[in-house]
Amino acid sequence: MKEQRGNKMKEKIKKFDYVILGQGSAAFAAAIKANELRIKTAMIGSNATDGAVLGGTCINVGCVPSKRLITVSTFLDELKKMRYNGLNYNIGKLDYAKIIEEKDSLVEDLRAEKYKNVLKGLKNVTFINKIGTFIDANTIKAGDMLIKSEHILIATGARAAIPHIKGIEKIKYLTNEEALSMKKLPKSLIVVGGRALGLEFAQLFAGFGVKVTLLQRSETIIPNWEPEISAYLTKYLKESGIKIVTNATLVEINSKGGLKRITVNVQGNKTTFNAEEILFATGRIANIEKLNLNAAGVKLNEKNFIKVDKTLKTTAGNIYAAGDVTGEPMLETLAAKEGNTATSNIFENANKSINLKEIPSAIFTYPEAAMVGMTEDEVIKNKIKCNCSPMEFKFVAKSAIIGDKRGIVKIVIDNKTKRILGVHILAPHAADLIHEGTLAVKFGLTIEDIVDTVHVFPTLSEGLKLAAMAFYEDISKLSCCSV
Repeated sequence: MKEQRGNKMKEKIKKFDYVILGQGSAAFAAAIKANELRIKTAMIGSNATDGAVLGGTCINVGCVPSKRLITVSTFLDELKKMRYNGLNYNIGKLDYAKIIEEKDSLVEDLRAEKYKNVLKGLKNVTFINKIGTFIDANTIKAGDMLIKSEHILIATGARAAIPHIKGIEKIKYLTNEEALSMKKLPKSLIVVGGRALGLEFAQLFAGFGVKVTLLQRSETIIPNWEPEISAYLTKYLKESGIKIVTNATLVEINSKGGLKRITVNVQGNKTTFNAEEILFATGRIANIEKLNLNAAGVKLNEKNFIKVDKTLKTTAGNIYAAGDVTGEPMLETLAAKEGNTATSNIFENANKSINLKEIPSAIFTYPEAAMVGMTEDEVIKNKIKCNCSPMEFKFVAKSAIIGDKRGIVKIVIDNKTKRILGVHILAPHAADLIHEGTLAVKFGLTIEDIVDTVHVFPTLSEGLKLAAMAFYEDISKLSCCSV
């Protein structure tokens, strides 16, 4: 009988050349690369959160649905502004349930097109929809199956982090997942967190007419961005009707009379805010609880994300990690690049690393914010003689044409070499405009390289050229043909 049980267990053991834990951007990029290399691969995909199904956070409960709702919200807000004379602005009735229905349909279509169908085409990849748990550094249990491999990639992503606050266990709150699936708009909303996610959701709901209060722990919103970007964006968000409270330390949360109440300490003074809903945008935590990392010898860093070296190798020599599970910055395209890079390092001995200073990031408020490279403060801390030239977008002709002069461009350079070290933009479509700055930082271009490059007129992208020219002359006195 013992021998029979042993044989049955052996039958359930499956061997692969590569195992990928996860089903999001990093995992898919790794699987696609492995498939190209004809590596026999298992993707163990089930996740710790209900919303992040096949495709992971971005497609299901992150970038795609949120940017869809932001687009609709911004369009509605633009109609309310009645920016252009001579048009009849008849907005009509808002059907938010229909907007959510269309969002869900978009997500389903893209999930099928970009993930389900792609997975079907990966002939060397077997998808296992189970949660994987390490038995040892080479063995993973997935359901009733034991999977062995010499090479493993952890790409299980991250989820919303909820702060420890008195009374939190007694109320029902929102994270990004619940906020994106509400069929009915609340009349009022408190957003806790003043970085990218919090700002995007605050403006999204404010655009739909929700009364929004945003609470931020630090002295400013987006404290790791250039102070000029933070200051201008704060002004614009307040103009859109959002109440912003900074220096707010959480004290207690409860509910009363159908409203949720949160008490904060603002520079020594306790204040209580009420709203129908509270949304926490207070960072992310790694999806690692079910992995049994100790059994594999995989250690965490000081922020409880998986510790990796520059090649994305963990403390277990045969195991790599990529994407949000390794911590900030958490960006869909960076996760994909890391998944591809890790796989290349494992099977092609590529020894590749990623320079995070070349990775652009964006905040999809309106106007949008985008940045790449170093901030002025970072340059100074690196003992480089810095020079900066902030330029208001009102000097860009296209801003007058579209009727929106909001925004600023700030280029950070090495004053000695004139090499561009950082580009920071707050403007309509900044997320699209940042890529010229990304190439400048990546390839060490100078401000003269930007000035000497012909840009199409009239475009918003001329803003970067004008910002480069502002190092040498007063752009307020230039004609359009000077560009």
